[in-house]
Amino acid sequence: MAKAKKQNPENQVPPTSRRNTYRVDETLQEPFSMKHLLRAWVYIKKYSLKMTIALILSALGAMAALCAPKITKEALDVVIPNKDKPMLHRLLLLLILAYAVSILFYTIRSHIMERMSQDIVYDIRKDLFGHLQELPFQYYDDRPHGKILIRVVNYVNSVCDMLSNGLINAILEIINLVFIVAFMFTTDVKLSLVVIIGVPVLMVFMFWVKTKQRKAWQMVSNKNSNLNAYLQENIVGAKITQIFAREEENAEIFEGLSDDCRTTWMGALRYTNLVWPGIDSISVFVRGAIFVVGLILFSQGQETLGAIVAVSSYTARFWQPIMNLGNIFNNFINNMAYLERIFETIDEPVGVKDKEGAVEMPDIKGEVEFQDVSFSYEEGKEVLHHVSFKVAPGQSIALVGPTGAGKSTIVSLISRFYDLDSGKILIDGQDISDVTLHSLRSQMGIMLQDSFIFSGTVEDNIRYGKLDATEEEIKAASSSVCADTFISKMPNGYKTEVKERGSSLSQGQKQLISFARTLLSDPALLVLDEATSSIDVQTERALQKGLDNMLKGRTSFIIAHRLSTIKNCDQIMYIDHGGITECGTHDELMAKKGDYYHLYVSQM
Repeated sequence: MAKAKKQNPENQVPPTSRRNTYRVDETLQEPFSMKHLLRAWVYIKKYSLKMTIALILSALGAMAALCAPKITKEALDVVIPNKDKPMLHRLLLLLILAYAVSILFYTIRSHIMERMSQDIVYDIRKDLFGHLQELPFQYYDDRPHGKILIRVVNYVNSVCDMLSNGLINAILEIINLVFIVAFMFTTDVKLSLVVIIGVPVLMVFMFWVKTKQRKAWQMVSNKNSNLNAYLQENIVGAKITQIFAREEENAEIFEGLSDDCRTTWMGALRYTNLVWPGIDSISVFVRGAIFVVGLILFSQGQETLGAIVAVSSYTARFWQPIMNLGNIFNNFINNMAYLERIFETIDEPVGVKDKEGAVEMPDIKGEVEFQDVSFSYEEGKEVLHHVSFKVAPGQSIALVGPTGAGKSTIVSLISRFYDLDSGKILIDGQDISDVTLHSLRSQMGIMLQDSFIFSGTVEDNIRYGKLDATEEEIKAASSSVCADTFISKMPNGYKTEVKERGSSLSQGQKQLISFARTLLSDPALLVLDEATSSIDVQTERALQKGLDNMLKGRTSFIIAHRLSTIKNCDQIMYIDHGGITECGTHDELMAKKGDYYHLYVSQM
């Protein structure tokens, strides 16, 4: 089984280099290849019927529009010289009809493609977000959140427009080009051959531009990602910025990142702006050649005026799809870097996942056993070394010890946020590596020191772990953990809207709401990681009864630096040097006068 990517403290950026942290560009692992487009086809082929209809409508519209030069030639060479007014009127009506049919079909086709584009946006964004939900914690620790957000929002929008409208337009323009060539050669072969002379020149020019553009727009993608990451972090950390009076320095960093975006954008734009003038210049040269050759042949009696005008009209139309293809090509190159970033994210390995044949975890009774467990975040640097212990159902276990000793690691392994280096963890005799993650974690309740509050109402936040909970159940859970007192005093009680990350709430209030959320979910296994650190002593005393209710009948693991809160636990484990150095009740450990005793005395 693939192992989760783990934190390497040595890779953390020192404070002195913070100025350049967000100027570090991500490097693509491999050059662009057609396999990226083949992968993108998976999202397009679901809508192949819509695409076929759009292509048929586009082809019919193009054919209708291409009839116009033929009608014009007939009028100039036959009808007007013969002064046949009835036929001229019929040709005029036919010309109007051709343009009307073309406009109608193009309008219907545009509506179909807009719908298809949004469907593809939905599909890619759904897959991308679903994968992000499964990635390990370390993925988010290693990357600024702004760099992740820009991929889900901006990049997907740009890429989907290319995959839908860009692709269909490219196919349409190619079909249109084939029709134009066919109509042009059936009108006059000699003048049509003059038009074809410019094609090899165009191909050489486009090949040269392609290489330059891809590199330039990859750099633009990097710089935009850097800017978005820094902006997102500074919006979230605006309070800290003002507390430490960092406005001027942050503005200087932002100015540098913005300048990077501007410089790389202008550099890429130089190549982009070469495409249209290049094609236009070749087009003007070819049309000039047609008139020169046409007039020479006309003077010799080998061409008619109608043929010259018709071929000239087709020539303008011939270069129009080529110019459109050039613009599509520009858009294609611009978005390839985005497409690669999206697939790079989707390909990010899910460190911990269900193994093949994983079974559902039965209802947990609460027996937890570590059998010779070893674990390391970095190869060669073990955090836990051959740890073994067994906890009976319903017991409360306190984990204490110095910072970085492995307390949080133990509870993270029980929740299987990481896979083990060696050993086994059993719950009710079942190896947790053999069960599905959802069936395991859905029976666990984890309270962290940093209580996260989502945007929405207080009620929504408490109901997060049990969506079918009634209002009475929500109030009962809140009352049990002393949260009902302050919630009832809020403007709209439980219906009060809280701002992003609960910024309108104190840290203590957020923790109490998190307690209510955890209690409401009725977990079989409970983990409290410094869960009362932001609650004042008076509230904590009042909360103790609610905590006793939470712990009753549940196996629980409690990490606490405030030792007065864990004196009544069934077992206290002192974690240090990669293992359990002491284990027993509070009285037993105090009598030993070992590590726990010295820690307790220093606090008291």
